[in-house]
Amino acid sequence: MKEGIHPESYREVVFKDMSNEYAFLSRSAATTKETIQWEDGNEYPLIKVEVSHKSHPFYTGKAQFVDTAGRIDKFRQKYQKFDKKAPAEGESAPEES
Repeated sequence: MKEGIHPESYREVVFKDMSNEYAFLSRSAATTKETIQWEDGNEYPLIKVEVSHKSHPFYTGKAQFVDTAGRIDKFRQKYQKFDKKAPAEGESAPEES
């Protein structure tokens, strides 16, 4: 193994899937300011994730609607102006037959 390329700050961290409240303890070098009390009574750093193996359709075999922070609504509002093009100035709307 090549020396000096791996982080030194590996520690136990709790990852929590925010779509279904599933949490698991693993090792990571990711940084976070939040902590959580784990089942063993110890306090660990908390990393919130939006999708895990308990909520991803590939692993669950079923589609699941996950809309975190209204991202779908934000997308629709941003691009609704392209949904129906209004005729530009000087052009007439297409006639229906």
